[in-house]
Amino acid sequence: MVRIGYTMMTGQAGPQELVGHVVGAERAGFDFSVISVPSSPWLEAQGHAPYAWSVLGAAAQATSRIPLMTYVTCPTFRYHPAVIAQKAATMQLLSQGRFRLGLGSGENLNEHIVGAGWPAAHVRLDMLEEAVGIIRSLFTGGYVSHHGTHFDVENARLWDRPDDPDRDAAVARAHNQFRWALGGWKVNEELPGPAGFAQASQHTRPEDVADSIPCGGEVDAFVDAVRPYVDAGFTAIALIQIGGDQQESFLDWSETGLLPALGEL
Repeated sequence: MVRIGYTMMTGQAGPQELVGHVVGAERAGFDFSVISVPSSPWLEAQGHAPYAWSVLGAAAQATSRIPLMTYVTCPTFRYHPAVIAQKAATMQLLSQGRFRLGLGSGENLNEHIVGAGWPAAHVRLDMLEEAVGIIRSLFTGGYVSHHGTHFDVENARLWDRPDDPDRDAAVARAHNQFRWALGGWKVNEELPGPAGFAQASQHTRPEDVADSIPCGGEVDAFVDAVRPYVDAGFTAIALIQIGGDQQESFLDWSETGLLPALGEL
């Protein structure tokens, strides 16, 4: 299954037009959308370079289904990685889970405007790696300080942050609510009530559950768990999301990540 995306080209249209375009792309049935994040058009004949992050915010409010993604933004020159993390977190909240942050090492065309020079490729890639580490740290929550080769961060925190897939929390939730499932049918078919299931699973450890059930936000782990059933010829496979208070976030994640990946099986 191939997912087809629509590109909002900020080099060739103004902000209002771009929002209208992505609304049309959603109506037409495109699977996702991406937006270029330049400070300049590639040719003067294109004639536009609106601020992509404002366009994304407007697009999030004007659409309801289509996933939105940067294609790509550079977190090393024009934008400090801590600022990129804040932008991405806000977009994920505005879009109700439809946003994906695309990062790259940038182009001189767009990044030279801040006067920071344009180092060699290996330096730019090293900067990108450090920036990605800062962004990931901020998305885990709490205060972040960082003093690295290229960037400094002092007590930064994302105050408005989307719920991140947390594997440890997922394992704890699965152990709390679903450890009974590891007992096997020979045991489970005979137990008369919750007390029996609780007793039978009292020695089941969180790590035992984690070895049997994919937990967290790694799509590949779920695909690997489903693949044997697809290979065996099953034509209908039902997924169980453990935790009654996690269904909405699971559905949002499924729409943009899990279901497209499973569709490729």
